[in-house]
Amino acid sequence: MVSSELIVNKDGSIYHLHMFPEDLADHVILVGDPGRVSLVTSFFDTIEMRRSNREFVSNTGYYKGMRFTVLSTGIGTDNIDIVLNELDALANIDLGSGQPVPEKRKLMIVRIGTSGSLQKDIPLNTFLFSHIAIGFDGVLHFYSDTEGVRLPELEQAFIDEIPWPDMFNRPYAVKVSADLKQILTSAQTVSGITLSAPGFYGPQGRVLRLHLADGNLNSRLARFEWEGVRITNYEMESSALYGLSRMLGHEAATICGILANRATGEVNNDYIPVIKKLINYVLDKLAGT
Repeated sequence: MVSSELIVNKDGSIYHLHMFPEDLADHVILVGDPGRVSLVTSFFDTIEMRRSNREFVSNTGYYKGMRFTVLSTGIGTDNIDIVLNELDALANIDLGSGQPVPEKRKLMIVRIGTSGSLQKDIPLNTFLFSHIAIGFDGVLHFYSDTEGVRLPELEQAFIDEIPWPDMFNRPYAVKVSADLKQILTSAQTVSGITLSAPGFYGPQGRVLRLHLADGNLNSRLARFEWEGVRITNYEMESSALYGLSRMLGHEAATICGILANRATGEVNNDYIPVIKKLINYVLDKLAGT
């Protein structure tokens, strides 16, 4: 593998994350906000590693005997493309030789995020577990052999029934990890189809000074169902997280705190207590406590 493909820093760390293979735990918590890393690790018993570069802040430590890495990704599927490829390189490529390691590691990756509901009956502060992610971003289309991880029947039904404008990126759909679905689902969670948008304003139907290409899109999205599962919320990362994780052989899931309801116009500006409860929930579920 040539140096321009797998870029390693002078100290031997991976290019963007500035992490070393030994820094990486098998259980990874992803957050968007770099400041939220310390919020997650405030629950830890011990912290053994702290690194940062740009928006990528990482800590590794222990929670109830289980080793976790917490990593901030910044916003968007473009950053998820960086994070997933570099996490996999840390786990499964010898950074010195550029060759795959003989025994592959499987990472368990959970994104703890914030989100906005598209349904009136999903109130603020709900724990929303994304059982399926539909991406409007196009990241997965730059990779080959995606057919085995995507849901083409859902994609076509979505395109036909919305109907999806030709000028937009072709949506792609990916399921959550079955293993993490079993671990994280409970009476405290609501599940559904999550939309990963390539922006916060126009791509999620928000209007400030610019008009939308399709001002009725959100109402049509809220009515869409596939095999009895409806679209529940918007966020900006899960489609690439689910798709790339599956292609690389890792397990991934997203669970978000609902901080806004787009149907009712409500918003929760004091979200820290909700996120703390969600962090505690996820850590306990993964640690089996």
